[in-house]
Amino acid sequence: MTATIVVPTLGRPSLGRLLEALGPGLAKHRFELLIVDDRPGDRPPLALPPGIEATVLDGPARGPAAARNTGWRAARHEWIAFLDDDVLPDPDWADRLADDLAEAGEHVGGVQGVLRVPLPADRRPTDWERVTAGLADGAWITADMAYRRAALARCGGFDERLPRAFREDAELAFRVRREGWSLRRGRRRVTHPVRPEGRWVSVRTQRGNADDALLRHLYGPRWRQRLEIPPGRRHRHVAITAALVTAGAAALVAASGRRGWTAVAAGAGLAWAAGTAEFAAARIAPGPRDPSEVATMVATSAVIPPVATVHWLRGWLRRRAAEPLGSQPAGLPPAHRCPAGWAALSRPTASRSVPTRPFASRSAEGSR
Repeated sequence: MTATIVVPTLGRPSLGRLLEALGPGLAKHRFELLIVDDRPGDRPPLALPPGIEATVLDGPARGPAAARNTGWRAARHEWIAFLDDDVLPDPDWADRLADDLAEAGEHVGGVQGVLRVPLPADRRPTDWERVTAGLADGAWITADMAYRRAALARCGGFDERLPRAFREDAELAFRVRREGWSLRRGRRRVTHPVRPEGRWVSVRTQRGNADDALLRHLYGPRWRQRLEIPPGRRHRHVAITAALVTAGAAALVAASGRRGWTAVAAGAGLAWAAGTAEFAAARIAPGPRDPSEVATMVATSAVIPPVATVHWLRGWLRRRAAEPLGSQPAGLPPAHRCPAGWAALSRPTASRSVPTRPFASRSAEGSR
């Protein structure tokens, strides 16, 4: 079973380890390898190990959804396997991919790989380590996910309005199944190491709340259930933020000499403190509880609710006019009966020219 492997990258050092692990299997199965260089602006050539036949595509630098669309639209084969550039495939990954795809029936539009996240054996995991470990239980995540070209073409590919590595895979999986395809889990395996991050990473990731606002607009109040996304804490974050804003506003009014507002400020402040303490305790309890982790959880737990709420409101205001991505024009055959030729004819055209550069001709210079 032939396939195209698409690897979007920002030039992480882990890309070289990924390609070295893929090398033997690529040659054995004659898989096509497309690397989408999605680094913004002028950039030096990627530092890639020699000896592997691949094509490097210029990505649009608009996030992983757009980079993956660039890759699959340039692919030659019926199946496209997406890999993130920070995973490490097992030695037999290519063999198992071939088996997974060969066993996929005509109604199967996608096959997910098995993801492992190694955690420390000598202590409890930190908050960031637990967040990363949650990927192992994620549904249809594109860290290792193969899709049939006809399924991607039928539903229009990844939604590029989701610019982060956040929800874009779950949203695509929903539309693929809505078009009549089924998804299944395969047996190939990759390891996803925990990426080193600073103590404020949990605050930076709150930008994803803007994407949640788009999904809420597109798919309604039950969007989490429809997209198989676990419940979150948005309502609690909004309540904590409202208490903080009320406390601050009441304190300003009380400072002007108006009676009764001091009690309002105190009550709202207590509500904010209680909500923040509960949030911090919920994050501290399963962790290592060392002084550094506790300090990080206390500080970020005070910041996350208002930051998350602001990003949600920003996303909601900007996405009010957005519409769901539609399927291909009416009259085409149902997705599970699409002939192979139709998939090629209906391949979407890239929005920009994508020059290809043979892998073998690239110099092994340093990457960012």
